[in-house]
Amino acid sequence: KSDFISQYKYEVEINRRTAAENEFVVLKKDVDAAYMNKIELQAKVDSLTDEIKFFKCLYEGEIAQIQSHISDTSVILSMDNNRNLDLDSIIAEVRAQYEEIALKSKAEAETLYQTKIQELQVTAGQHGDDLKLTKAEISELNRLIQRIHSEIGNVKKQVGSMK
Repeated sequence: KSDFISQYKYEVEINRRTAAENEFVVLKKDVDAAYMNKIELQAKVDSLTDEIKFFKCLYEGEIAQIQSHISDTSVILSMDNNRNLDLDSIIAEVRAQYEEIALKSKAEAETLYQTKIQELQVTAGQHGDDLKLTKAEISELNRLIQRIHSEIGNVKKQVGSMK
């Protein structure tokens, strides 16, 4: 009867160990997936940052081109100012409108950028939290495995002393 109980306990511990090892493999897959997801998110952040830099350069080039066009127009209109029109104020008004449009576009781009960055930071934070939980679970499983190893060693000693 004692051998049967020992054998039963041994099988229970073997089953627990197998279950713990299987769970460890599953958790490792989850950790690896979370890490890959983090890398993908970082790549997206880098891509968005590069895209914003590109749009900023494009925006600055367009502004320079518009300002050059405005100054050229200003020179041409001042030379042809024989109709008693207040062309300087018209040019100033058009320039103000272009600058307002440019400022709105810049603000919209910055808002979009900030929104995307915040979304990515939240997602990265969630994955970081998931990773911490997974690491904690893995540590707990390692402690469980060590305890099971110890208990198996004790059972082996008991079995050895019974022989």
